[in-house]
Amino acid sequence: MNNTSKFQRTPHSVLQYNLHPLTRAKQKSYMSHEINYKNNPLNGVGLKQLVTEIVEYYGYEILHAYLNLNCFKSNPSIPSSVNFLKKTEWAREKVEGFYLYQYKNLPSPSYKQQQVPPRDRIIPDDQLPAEPAILTLEDAKRLREQNSNKAAEFDKNHSNKSKSQSQQRKKPNPKNNPWAKFRHKE
Repeated sequence: MNNTSKFQRTPHSVLQYNLHPLTRAKQKSYMSHEINYKNNPLNGVGLKQLVTEIVEYYGYEILHAYLNLNCFKSNPSIPSSVNFLKKTEWAREKVEGFYLYQYKNLPSPSYKQQQVPPRDRIIPDDQLPAEPAILTLEDAKRLREQNSNKAAEFDKNHSNKSKSQSQQRKKPNPKNNPWAKFRHKE
């Protein structure tokens, strides 16, 4: 076989170093993010272990008061709660967030990190888990009232804006309408 062939086989290890500099930078940044994922307290914790830990510490009544999930209210058990959370992504993310920011008592995440599911969040190296937050039913009630007041205020503000916008759209100004002279009069 001729050694001056157009297509020579290159070992895989050599291909790795012939990458474009930006591609290598992306690989390095991906690797550094991978390291930061290990700082996430959810890393290596299964859903059953997570639910068991928070149920043993807080109990079903507190969990239902703060998370408002029926799996912690009606006939609660760890297997049924785990089964529900496996099937329901939004509820699982809610419980995982509770685990991180109440049970592990980490500082609140940035807005950008809030958009990411809790298992995928990058926890800075300087943020370490602390003692679990002390939660009471009275605090849960107060928090629920505050949230309902905020929701009512939000609905009130947005309903007024939508009404005024829809009223503006319903009343076209005939003086500024270029198609007015082409409309049929009935």
